Amino acid sequence: MAAPPTPAASGHPAARSVTFPARIAPATLKDWLHDGAEIALCDVREAGQFGEAHLLYAVPLPYSRLELDAPRLLPNRQVRLVLCDDGNGSSGGTGSVADRAAERLAALGYRPYVLDGGTAAWAAAGFALFAGVNVPSKTFGELVEHRCHTPRVTPQQLAAWRAEGRDLVVVDGRPFAEYRKMNIPGAVCCPNGELALRIDALTPRPDTTIVVNCAGRTRSLIGAQTLIDLGLPNPVYALENGTQGWVLADLTLEHGSARRYPDDAHPADPEARRYAARRLARRWGVGSASAARVSEFLADTSRSTYLCDVRAPEEFQAGSLPGAQSTPGGQLIQATDQFIAVRRARLVLVDDDGIRAPVVGSWLARLGYEVWVLAGGLADQENLHACTGRSNGYPPGGTVALPAAPPPIGAAELAERLARGDLCVIDVRPGMTYRQGHIPGSTWALRPRLADLALAGQNVVLVADDPAIAALAGDEARRLGAATVALLDGGLTAWKATGGRVETTPDDPADSACIDYLFFVHDRHDGNREAARRYLAWETGLVAQLDARERAELDSLAPSSNRE
Repeated sequence: MAAPPTPAASGHPAARSVTFPARIAPATLKDWLHDGAEIALCDVREAGQFGEAHLLYAVPLPYSRLELDAPRLLPNRQVRLVLCDDGNGSSGGTGSVADRAAERLAALGYRPYVLDGGTAAWAAAGFALFAGVNVPSKTFGELVEHRCHTPRVTPQQLAAWRAEGRDLVVVDGRPFAEYRKMNIPGAVCCPNGELALRIDALTPRPDTTIVVNCAGRTRSLIGAQTLIDLGLPNPVYALENGTQGWVLADLTLEHGSARRYPDDAHPADPEARRYAARRLARRWGVGSASAARVSEFLADTSRSTYLCDVRAPEEFQAGSLPGAQSTPGGQLIQATDQFIAVRRARLVLVDDDGIRAPVVGSWLARLGYEVWVLAGGLADQENLHACTGRSNGYPPGGTVALPAAPPPIGAAELAERLARGDLCVIDVRPGMTYRQGHIPGSTWALRPRLADLALAGQNVVLVADDPAIAALAGDEARRLGAATVALLDGGLTAWKATGGRVETTPDDPADSACIDYLFFVHDRHDGNREAARRYLAWETGLVAQLDARERAELDSLAPSSNRE
């Protein structure tokens, strides 16, 4: 598979003289999204707004976290970058959220465009908007089922198999934290990225039936198809509609389970599994790169290169390559847009076993990325030092200096000044957290909504859980004319410890104001059957929303030519 053209080679306007930030029309953006070159489309609204309606290939980059997440999601500051919001502007007279985000990113060295008119203009031009999260990955999962005819079993049939004592193992392909919330009775947690390495320890017999499940559909399908593609002799099935389908079939889930794969679980024949993994990777055009070549990739400013450690998070914490980000393999496939913002970027995957990275890479290549596996991985200690070229994405070369944190104010002093009435207290914690308890008289407002408040000349005190979020909000308040900005030292915990009163407001902020909370997926895992039905109908309906160009790109299951 040939590498996609560079921006200059493809004639992308950023290679010519353009004043940034600049406007781009919906029709032009549509062409850019399908022209074969790298592009990052970032939606700078908050999670709830994004989840209600966004462009198919948009990646969430909320303005409240902009400077925190941009270096990781956008490693090459020369990338063709388009920002979008809903196109409704701001009542505070400070421009739209996309305009403000563009100014901040331009100051960091990016060259952003803004989608003229935002999502409203996109829809008016006749292009589709999508609800939900991780939409490209989930749509791809549906196409995998359509094209591969992945075997599946209904919840009722699985329950019958269990009742009759059939030799089977149910493997939950989600991360452990999700698994603990609810799981199929008897299921063992083994996230999809670990399946190729760990499955033998869970199914020692070749005739044991394997059923892979998740909460809905995507990870069940991808996990089951992974084991089939690797050539396991076992019968393998995806559980239809996962834990949600189990509940809808009037079956009972477990909660708080702790079963997981053993840490020392490895294939019965590691070399045979490595061969199968490499063969699968080659089939889809995944290349092998030496440490020296990876260093060249990272120093190449004409491309966006991501260094991804696909092992389990606890393994990453114990040590990884300089500049790598933790991208557990199953989640990297399921929720690619949480880690990678640049379409058609170059990904370098790392493991320490020669199995997980090639298998994960085979899926990412099908999703349209140029994928390489670091030869020798972390098992080759020389790689720990050889891949230290100038990283164009992650620390130490990819961080940005955040604004200074607001000076602290103690809870006792805050109480005194509130009594005098000379303060404006703004709570920048999540909206649902504010509902559960906050300082009486405080106002809830995330960073993008500060422009809607009359802050000029005000003495502002922020309440926050995350100092970095407070620093960005504090800088925004100062830019909006606040006379002083301080941060409640110790947050609401310190306030309560000094006897400060806390009020609960179940309806404040109103649902319509909770821009950081996605009601679209609310309580589908808490026994709300109608919510589960709506979610599954949404997921199975994604493919029908694609236009011809989108479907052609996501339905790319034909093998590519092998790289060197």
